[in-house]
Amino acid sequence: MNEISTDNSELTAMSIAEILEALPHRYPMLMIDRIIKIDGDETAIGIKNVTFNEPIFQGHFPNNPIFPGVLIIEGMAQTAGAIVIHHDSNAGRKNIVLMLGVDKAKFRKPAVPGDRIEFHIAKIQRRRNVGRYEAKAMVDGNIIAEAEITAMIVGAPQ
Repeated sequence: MNEISTDNSELTAMSIAEILEALPHRYPMLMIDRIIKIDGDETAIGIKNVTFNEPIFQGHFPNNPIFPGVLIIEGMAQTAGAIVIHHDSNAGRKNIVLMLGVDKAKFRKPAVPGDRIEFHIAKIQRRRNVGRYEAKAMVDGNIIAEAEITAMIVGAPQ
């Protein structure tokens, strides 16, 4: 069950049902299973449980399964997008988030089946409809990837 704080009634977590409501992504492109420790649209931690039965491992790579770096970046962006969409919906706006850019991306270690990736997101700045977010992917307390994500927040199609 989600905890609700008394200040501005912000969610402190998002279940998979709430993520599905916020994001347009669906299997196999949804890269987050839940979001924990949300502070409005300022910070959050998204969770991705990497399992061997994901279709990506049929080809990446059959004898050495490694979760693709581009999907780690996508998980970072989806975590940022979900908290922005949820935050804006509390203010009566229905938006979607489009990725504009990825800067300073670095991959330090691979993620493999059995890993629990945590996407640590922190807002750098948001001006009207463009936001910039610092993102780190971590497994067992170790940074495996990091990047700065830039996104455009636009009105959802009716």
